[in-house]
Amino acid sequence: MRIYILFVLLLTFSFTANAQIFDQDNFGGGFEDPIEWEARVEQQNDSIYELVFVATLEPGWHLYSQEEIDIDIAPIPTEFSYEAVPGKYELLGETEEPDVEATYDPVFEADISYFEGEAIFRQKVKILQPEDLEIIAEVYFSVCDDEKCLPPETERFVFAIGENKVTEGFADLEVAERDQQLSENLNINLQGAANYEVEEEEGNNFWNIFFLGFIGGLIALLTPCVFPMIPLTVSFFTKGAKNSKKGLINAIMYGVFIFLIYLLLSLPFHLLDSVNPEILNNISSNATLNFIFFIIFIAFALSFFGYYEITLPNSWSSKMDDKASSFGGLIGIFFMALTLAIVSFSCTGPILGSLLGGSLTSDGGATQLSFGMGGFGLALALPFALFALFPNWLNSLPKSGGWLNTVKVVLGFIELALAFKFLSNADLVQHWGLLKREIFIGIWIVIGIGLMLYLFGIIRFPHDGPKKKLNKGRIFFGILTLAFVIYLIPGITNTSYANLKLLSGFPPPLYYSVYEKETQGPLGLKSYKDFEEGRIAAEAENKPILLDFTGFTCVNCRKMEEQVWSDPEVFETIKEDYILISLYVDDRQELPEEAQFNYQKPSGGIKKIETVGDKWATFQTLNFRNNSQPYYALLDSNMNLLNEPVGYTPDSEEYLEWLMEGLKEFEQ
Repeated sequence: MRIYILFVLLLTFSFTANAQIFDQDNFGGGFEDPIEWEARVEQQNDSIYELVFVATLEPGWHLYSQEEIDIDIAPIPTEFSYEAVPGKYELLGETEEPDVEATYDPVFEADISYFEGEAIFRQKVKILQPEDLEIIAEVYFSVCDDEKCLPPETERFVFAIGENKVTEGFADLEVAERDQQLSENLNINLQGAANYEVEEEEGNNFWNIFFLGFIGGLIALLTPCVFPMIPLTVSFFTKGAKNSKKGLINAIMYGVFIFLIYLLLSLPFHLLDSVNPEILNNISSNATLNFIFFIIFIAFALSFFGYYEITLPNSWSSKMDDKASSFGGLIGIFFMALTLAIVSFSCTGPILGSLLGGSLTSDGGATQLSFGMGGFGLALALPFALFALFPNWLNSLPKSGGWLNTVKVVLGFIELALAFKFLSNADLVQHWGLLKREIFIGIWIVIGIGLMLYLFGIIRFPHDGPKKKLNKGRIFFGILTLAFVIYLIPGITNTSYANLKLLSGFPPPLYYSVYEKETQGPLGLKSYKDFEEGRIAAEAENKPILLDFTGFTCVNCRKMEEQVWSDPEVFETIKEDYILISLYVDDRQELPEEAQFNYQKPSGGIKKIETVGDKWATFQTLNFRNNSQPYYALLDSNMNLLNEPVGYTPDSEEYLEWLMEGLKEFEQ
């Protein structure tokens, strides 16, 4: 587990090293900037100089030492680097820092050396050729308080030795001016932003994921690894205790511990969220991680089909079982619950993997994952408590048998279908063009036919028992699967029936098609993919702008387009009365080299703008102080907000009313 947490921490840091911190609750929220850097050069003699870096921190914040910390989850050490100029100068020793004793750090729960208030770092250099010598130094660092850490940033200084002065930024003034100009272009000087606050509806999303986790836990109960354990465990507690009351309490505590164990599994992701709130959100647009999820889900599916089992080491379950026997009491019951979690992993692991993948590729962060894991753990725990309270109910449980393996194989087909969702995410953000909408739906049709043939007994898998007469359950679900396949078929056509509203968000968008489309906008709407082009069009046609911050991997964005925008009145209003500008914040297409630049963040750090998505994500954050999608704003070509921006709004009447309100304000 420790290695796993460290792996996730390092992996996710690599994708979000320069993410921004901002207040999403208030539309006018600001950036946290608790540290200031200054630098100077001090001459020791004719050839020896000292580069001095001064860090000043706000109260409550601290900067970490250059020392590497030998713990699994460690803070980012401060790091100084100097651009080599052969024959011009050489470094004398390492960068010196103030002496400080290691202090207990509540964030990382270890004794760590860090600086508070002010810290002065010094680097001696020997000058070999002082003429026109500029030494470029960079400081890579992260600062924390007692609750969170800000993402790592870079400060760059240019020491002009001959002139004995220091400038902050880049040595190449042409590049610096170009970067500054491109950065300024991102700021549209939005008018009226301070009058509005963004309404968040995360609470509903959290309970939705809790419900989905609960359903996942109920499904896990019906697998061969868990179902047979229910009567055995409950009987152990109710019959093994000296009195029925104690047995009842023990069984209930067993359920409580199961719930807590699964809830605790989400805690490492809260650590990631505290280090950088954007870490979990950005995973959804990373092609590499989406491809890894695709491979993992394929492996889960093959495991459910019975070709092999994904299990945790046997030594783990044996060790937990021994501890349960040796401790007794509540501690023993806790280890019994932990043993169940380990032993049942071959069945629960793939379901938990689906929950994890779904949570990490959304914008709910670690809290959403905790709700999902809590729902899953509660569903697993409930039977043990309920059957202990009402032991007679055990008689009504169906007997274990081949139906448990049928459940497992059906789950395998579902895992296989979900795998292609992650491959589709990678395909969309990288513009590979491999998994167009019709191909994706075609694959789901093939998977659905495979599931139907299995339920009707035509194809079989390794752990299936002898062939028997089909029962009513298999026939019912086989017919249900056939109906689903029939529902999918219009999705591969180029007709008005191709919009499968029930699946909005899962297949690629309608415009990502093998068929020729008039436009590349949602539902065939004309959509500008560049803000300035759209603004010019709005000015020329004297129309308001519907600014749509969206993403290729954004499920709720597809739901809005295919369920709300498809409403005839909403569609006509957008088409006739607005200029639609859709900015994809997860587009990994590289910008032309001349359009790439370094954005100087308000906090002082540098963010590299290299892709289309980098540009529009920063544009949204800078101007709207928001980074969630979908996110909609109505404005005119003079950058006046017409009304309050909104996020996910599944009610088409409410969304239409919002559009009409903006239109009325524009006309006035």
